[in-house]
Amino acid sequence: MIPPKQNGNFVAHMEKVLEVYKRPYDAKFPVVCMDETPKQLIKETRQMVAAAPGRPVRYDYEYERGGVCNIFLMSEPLAGQRLVRITERKTKRDWALFVRKIAQTYKNAKKITLVMDNLSTHKPGSLYEIFSPEEVKALWDRF
Repeated sequence: MIPPKQNGNFVAHMEKVLEVYKRPYDAKFPVVCMDETPKQLIKETRQMVAAAPGRPVRYDYEYERGGVCNIFLMSEPLAGQRLVRITERKTKRDWALFVRKIAQTYKNAKKITLVMDNLSTHKPGSLYEIFSPEEVKALWDRF
């Protein structure tokens, strides 16, 4: 994992990230990218008007809020792989479980390079809040 930017040196940090992206494909040392995003869930409140000759189907703009969810996405661009998990929230626990799932997905890899943003939940300490110290050590040593 590439350390977060230090001393405001954003350009140097980005250059390191770009160097990681230049690495050739190696199944034993995959480069995977992880991100997450919240999404609002909506429900239709009215029936659509069916299509007819010369007229497309029509939907009313009115909707009802149905809460939110969080989408975790991991991609390995050079292998064309992706992994998606949808959770109710974006918590340390959700992130930790997703990191473990990534490690399980790459069980034959010697070391996984994980490229992700620098959120407060994206820290090894979050893993310690969820898993035993032995499991965290074994898990984090994979990255």
